[in-house]
Amino acid sequence: MADDKKKQEEKAKKHAHGEGPVTDAKAHAEAKKPGAGGGGKKKGGKQDKAPKTIQAAEGKAASRGEHPARLGVAYKEQIVPALMKDFGYKNPMQVPKVEKVVVNMGLGEAITNNKLIEQAEEQMMAITGQKAVVTRSRKSIANFKLRENQPIGVMATLRKDRMYEFLDRLLSTALPRVRDFKGVSGKSFDGRGNYTLGIKEQIIFPEINYDRIEKIKGMNITIVTTAKSDEEGRALLRYFGMPFRTA
Repeated sequence: MADDKKKQEEKAKKHAHGEGPVTDAKAHAEAKKPGAGGGGKKKGGKQDKAPKTIQAAEGKAASRGEHPARLGVAYKEQIVPALMKDFGYKNPMQVPKVEKVVVNMGLGEAITNNKLIEQAEEQMMAITGQKAVVTRSRKSIANFKLRENQPIGVMATLRKDRMYEFLDRLLSTALPRVRDFKGVSGKSFDGRGNYTLGIKEQIIFPEINYDRIEKIKGMNITIVTTAKSDEEGRALLRYFGMPFRTA
């Protein structure tokens, strides 16, 4: 009995000096206050770390859109207001835009040489920045020695930022490297605002190493827009910088 009384007296002294486990609800609430005991340091430490974590998260989110496509920014800030003024659009959503760009390379000689397909895939990946899709024949043609489902070309469909980046390289770097370049034809529209451009040599793109290619190959580039007429599509591409021939 005497030992039990001594233990109770020691516990009471510890509680009075703020030591030992807190059993009283009121005392437990006071111990959680910022100025009580070591709890304030932990809470203060968390408050110091939280803003840094938030800043790091915001920095990562900002870094993902830090370098948007140049033509994409120009379209929103310059081309949309210009087209609204030219055609009298009342809503920015009415302004036509480039929906996608399809780059297609046909390889008829791949029937006898399968290595051409592999080389074309590598070149298409270098030009467009994404993996190309192998196109295959739909039916057999005996006169051309063509079998059904045989690889005959490669293609890539570009959208969003990758599409704008490809158009930027095409208009500012690749087309000016064409020999005796006098502009592109303004008659290659399909009646619905979509434009198709033929390239005779893939070496106009600086990504292609001339020493590593076996044969010069051409390609078709189709720019699909939301324009309702050729006039709107031509105006859209002209603002992007497409060098149409005047004569």
